[in-house]
Amino acid sequence: LQRDAKGQYLFDLLCHHLNLLEKDYFGIRFVDPDKQRHWLEFTKSVVKQMRAQPPFTMCFRVKFYPTDPAALKEEITRYLVFLQIKRDLYHGRLLCKTSDAALLAAYILQAEIGDYDPGKHPEGYSSKFQFFPKHSEKLERKIAEIHKTELSGQTPATSELNFLRKAQTLETYGVDPHPCKDVSGNAAFLAFTPFGFVVLQGNKRVHFIKWNEVTKMKFEGKTFYLYVSQKEEKKIVLTYFAPTPEACKHLWKCGIENQAFYKLEKSSQVRTVSSSNLFFKGSRFRYSGRVAKEVMESSAKIKREPPEIHSAGARGSAGAERRPPRPLSRRVPAGLESLRDSAHSTPVRSASHGEALAARGARADSSERVAVIADENYSPADSVLPTPV
Repeated sequence: LQRDAKGQYLFDLLCHHLNLLEKDYFGIRFVDPDKQRHWLEFTKSVVKQMRAQPPFTMCFRVKFYPTDPAALKEEITRYLVFLQIKRDLYHGRLLCKTSDAALLAAYILQAEIGDYDPGKHPEGYSSKFQFFPKHSEKLERKIAEIHKTELSGQTPATSELNFLRKAQTLETYGVDPHPCKDVSGNAAFLAFTPFGFVVLQGNKRVHFIKWNEVTKMKFEGKTFYLYVSQKEEKKIVLTYFAPTPEACKHLWKCGIENQAFYKLEKSSQVRTVSSSNLFFKGSRFRYSGRVAKEVMESSAKIKREPPEIHSAGARGSAGAERRPPRPLSRRVPAGLESLRDSAHSTPVRSASHGEALAARGARADSSERVAVIADENYSPADSVLPTPV
């Protein structure tokens, strides 16, 4: 990599290697020597963004979760998103109620090993798979029960598609958590999702603010401010404290990018924003990519032969053999073996970006903004992988 190479060059190189066209949902993340995570900025030199010495460790992963992952145009894109959500489940980021967790794990099991076969799958066979940060025997029995009785006959493609559709309905879908504390000193996790800003505390989602209700975000030192204007309420300001000023700035930048991506109609509406009330003070930042609506419109125009995808056997020969011939194999793309190992279908007509947002918004309006998300407290595990996730 040349010293003056921009982040965009490295990202395009990766996407070309993966034969990935719907690339706007993805990004490259790295961790600095102080353990602070960063998204690689595409308009700046890669080397200048790194405070560590080469070789540099980076992670290609989902940055903007699709509003409706089943509506993605290409099979390879859906499969990469499936791998990311599967990893989120494993690290406790996609935390959900036990019944939902069992169903998601059963879909993965069906995709990996195919139909239940008493000759091949002895008692306790589901315990050999690690779906979550921690398991219980009761949950493993439930996973096996669903796999045995409800999913027989599903191809891996169908199981993975059902997994995406189920995951998209959960309150923690798309959550990339930022640990903070509220004004009372209580631990909280802040996140930006396709549908808005969320705050998770204990086993509840205590705030859900839709993107069109967020009027401004700013930070000063370790303090993050979110300005909200809701129809049924007066204007409010949510205040949270990040562990460090660097973590707070990262939180702010993620918020700016997510709001631009999901809320705006076109990238020409993007404006440079300041972290302060006074534009000439504080940090300034500008989102540099396309917005979700433009990405969906561009994806609809993709017309090419399905890319060649090379075989990798870790998905299990049993599951692979059960899949009928398809225009595009669901095998692991070349270069993604490490992602596949660490992480653990062509859909019918799906909702458009706008329809999916409207449907999710209607569900939010019809329910309380405080929602129980799981049977246990939200506490995503720190990555045990050698690359930042």
